[in-house]
Amino acid sequence: MKALLAVLLLAILIGQSEGATNCPQTKPDSLGPFYKPDAPVRSDLGTGYILQGTVRSSVDCGIIPEARVEVWQAGPDRTYTDPFRATLISDSQGQYRLQTERPPSYSSRPPHIHIRVTAPGHGLLITQHYPEKEASEGTFDLVLVPAEK
Repeated sequence: MKALLAVLLLAILIGQSEGATNCPQTKPDSLGPFYKPDAPVRSDLGTGYILQGTVRSSVDCGIIPEARVEVWQAGPDRTYTDPFRATLISDSQGQYRLQTERPPSYSSRPPHIHIRVTAPGHGLLITQHYPEKEASEGTFDLVLVPAEK
């Protein structure tokens, strides 16, 4: 009897852990005042910093292909201009990659890249990536929550 109870308890725990493979949503951040829609689809804004990652669903950590990843950042002159705006589309593995100049700090803001992500069946994500000091590349996965029905 004890062995049967132990087997049943183990089966319940295994079943619960299989259904609990969710990913925490990427921390939302402010849109900021410099967003402009319809940036061109491109992945090269310069050299010096590479930002890459995978777009995933918070439900099961599954990849999200063809997500629209919009990015914008201040240029070397610390202003937001069109040469530092892009739209990326995640590939069949949910991956995106941006080659750009390292964003500068300005005023009291540390270097950062604004990101706005949309994908069918998922809610809008607005966040920011803050490069580590002196880093020439960074990985930043974008985890979206399902859209409310």
